[in-house]
Amino acid sequence: MRAFTCPDCRHLVVFENLLCLNSQTALGFDWQAREFARLSDGVPCANREFAACNGLANASGYCLSCALTRTRAGDDDEDGRERFAKAEVAKRRLVFELLELGLPVVGYRERPGGLAFDLLNSRRGEVTTGHADGLITLDLAEADDAHRERLRTEMQEPYRTLLGHMRHEIAHYYEPILCPERSWARARYRELFGDERADYQAAMDHYYAEGPPSDWSSRFVTAYAAMHPWEDWAETFAHYLHIRDTLQTSVAYGVTVVGPDVVNADEAPLYAFPAAASGGIRGLLDTWLPMTYALNALNRSMGASDIYPFVLGPAVIEKLGFIDELVRLG
Repeated sequence: MRAFTCPDCRHLVVFENLLCLNSQTALGFDWQAREFARLSDGVPCANREFAACNGLANASGYCLSCALTRTRAGDDDEDGRERFAKAEVAKRRLVFELLELGLPVVGYRERPGGLAFDLLNSRRGEVTTGHADGLITLDLAEADDAHRERLRTEMQEPYRTLLGHMRHEIAHYYEPILCPERSWARARYRELFGDERADYQAAMDHYYAEGPPSDWSSRFVTAYAAMHPWEDWAETFAHYLHIRDTLQTSVAYGVTVVGPDVVNADEAPLYAFPAAASGGIRGLLDTWLPMTYALNALNRSMGASDIYPFVLGPAVIEKLGFIDELVRLG
């Protein structure tokens, strides 16, 4: 995420702002420029009142991000409406990062099979979060902090957020785009993640009956990634998005890490200068890892859990490097 300024007074505004608190200027986010404009310079997204969207509308009447939503909570669903607004906030951050990385964002309104989101309230009917043929379905119960934390604890997950869910599901969408059949990328995918043609239902049944292999942490970024190659790709891709987004935000706010002058367990120096990170996955991680040590220490000082409670082993770094190569190739 970048640091944004008000078009009138040039004071800092954040990505979710509808109004500049200094000048009182009504703001509209221009998705083409990916900068803030005056709301009066365009047409507000149809979700401005319903979901506090600050985007400027395109021809659909919605902003670029909201136009990707195919189905949402009904006008009479007050509980679903509140959760829908939170989900749209997370989706806007996701879409912004995808565009910043140069990944294609082609919606269902533009072509059949294009990217679409169904954001549904499971209190009004059964909802299964997942991806199928360009459609991402999300249970809006995930926008309820208590519900999400209960599931995180039950499933023994170190991390569970709305944005994390969306990053995981968008990974499934990009897999066939970045790794088409009969390409070098698909062959390399199978070398690193395994053969995705393996029976998914059987893999899922085995995972929930037996759990992950005892050595999963040496080969996978999360335990869930060990279930099937599709999930390994999705979990790893989501972590790549975590890393790229956080480092971009660090650059925007001038965040660096200098010291302490001690040797870490992985012998990496505790120095991070995101603005000077070299290209490729090694350059990203040489900056990312010291940053996580500092951020985790700050969180613990506030009595909170680690912001990034994961260990990236050599096998995971190799997978991240492959994803980084695909993203940079476009």
